[in-house]
Amino acid sequence: MDIQIIGSGSSGNSYKISDGQTAILLEAGIQFKKVQQALKFKTRQIKAVFITHEHLDHSKYVMDFLKNGLDVYMTAGTKEALGISHYRLHTIEYREVIRIGSFTVMPFEAQHDVAEPCSYLIKSGDSKLLFATDTYYIKYTIPGLTHMLLEVNHDYGYMMENVEKGIIHKALANRIMKSHLNIDNAIKYLKSSDLSKLREITMIHLSKDNAKANEFKERIQKVTGVPVKIAGR
Repeated sequence: MDIQIIGSGSSGNSYKISDGQTAILLEAGIQFKKVQQALKFKTRQIKAVFITHEHLDHSKYVMDFLKNGLDVYMTAGTKEALGISHYRLHTIEYREVIRIGSFTVMPFEAQHDVAEPCSYLIKSGDSKLLFATDTYYIKYTIPGLTHMLLEVNHDYGYMMENVEKGIIHKALANRIMKSHLNIDNAIKYLKSSDLSKLREITMIHLSKDNAKANEFKERIQKVTGVPVKIAGR
């Protein structure tokens, strides 16, 4: 399973997932023209776009994707929050299995401050990918994962230091704590998971101000024993 990071973080998110037969996109928070460029203008290879929630860094350019002939999938709550409609827009439910070419995609509950957010479990052959972003904890442990696109947004202690220094407002820090996965909770999740088939982890949606990317990478590699990548590097 090949993972291409087109964009990750509060400025915009989009990821291409391919198994050599089928390609899909996760998120539409990057300008369509920039996505085209990243894909070398081979957008016809994309068979579906899956959205996790309505925040603009994940969904801002949904209509451009739809108008350019791509099928987009999201929960009914996300669709209602965005207030959009299009014949290529499909609503999905938690734990519904969607078949897109050689992929099966299943959304499940995420914990975020929005209408109906979701994470995704994506399968192809013997590969199994967890895509979890913008969630302060992950409800399910999933056996046999081979790949993870895992939010590791911030370090709580480091963020509190930034509050004390006046770098970020306390209200924002409180919101982040209740809506994004921190390094300690990410490690707790990994320790409770079946890692026997895990091949790699890509850390995504790292905070510009509140994350220590290299330290996070070392900590996660120590726990899992697999290569850890930092999105955007």
